[in-house]
Amino acid sequence: MAADLLTLTLQGLYCPDGDFHIDPWRPVSRALVTHGHSDHARPGMAAYLTTPQALPVIRHRLGPITAQTLPYGQPLPINGVTVSFHPAGHVPGSAQIRVEHRGEVWVVSGDYKTEPDGLAEPFAPVACHVFITECTFGLPVFRWRPQMETVGDIARWWAANAAAGRTSLLAAYSFGKAQRLLAALPPLGPILTHGAVEEVNQILRAQGYALPPTTRVTPDITGKTHPGALVLAPPSALATTWTRRFEPAEEAMASGWMAVRGIRRRRGLGTGFALSDHADWDGLLAAVRATGAGRVRATHGYTEPFARALRDLGLQADTLQTEFLGDDATGDGA
Repeated sequence: MAADLLTLTLQGLYCPDGDFHIDPWRPVSRALVTHGHSDHARPGMAAYLTTPQALPVIRHRLGPITAQTLPYGQPLPINGVTVSFHPAGHVPGSAQIRVEHRGEVWVVSGDYKTEPDGLAEPFAPVACHVFITECTFGLPVFRWRPQMETVGDIARWWAANAAAGRTSLLAAYSFGKAQRLLAALPPLGPILTHGAVEEVNQILRAQGYALPPTTRVTPDITGKTHPGALVLAPPSALATTWTRRFEPAEEAMASGWMAVRGIRRRRGLGTGFALSDHADWDGLLAAVRATGAGRVRATHGYTEPFARALRDLGLQADTLQTEFLGDDATGDGA
């Protein structure tokens, strides 16, 4: 039996024939990186390869690195193995990585969502023999409403708070979710941003991504200076001295985990909006079908339930235990 094209080492997912790793979690000589979130783009690699759209955020987060870029769809031979990057729809610049050797094709999904969000490059299925798929929300309970329905709920919440003289504090992951919200929400009033969010805004604007004007929160900005404002901040900023300047205020979070009432309650949130940058149950199944893969390896999430469901559909499916932590319910929200 031929050896797998991609296998696990202590450093991460490895291609022996090409001598490279994909999203490694420990230092290696050559790292192909799907996107700039911290569980996929880690420090210490001798050389990085990613998309041109992903590299500016990765450099911002990792500092000086040796890196090259590969545009979407362009093949690159590495030691006889051909690789290419394809849109994953997760965040701006995110990619799936196609790996081909001697007629066998594997695709590593990275993180992805199948619904276009108007900002990230839309997910593009890639035909393959083996698909390594994330399944952060790989349970049937996770089914997202269309984005514009949820965005409409957020807009009405913001408008109601403004009418009542309250600031709207919305927690959202600083790279990806916050900018997705900015691109989708109607211009109902001033939008204030935490420094972590605004730094990414500036990077993406410089790349040509269309984002509305925002104001970075400084010590002299309060709810009184910007009445009726929406404040976008990472979840770690909620219920801290940083937010007290906006009182009276209402707090909420935008995350796929907000579909679980118990998680909202544990975070002390009365309001949560189930908006995720990961595919839901139906999206995961659709993505797998679209690849035509006969074998699927599930990682990063509800791996065994999702693999079992795929086996029930007649596919060869198992789990791949990686160290991709994801945006869990206690962190910045998925």
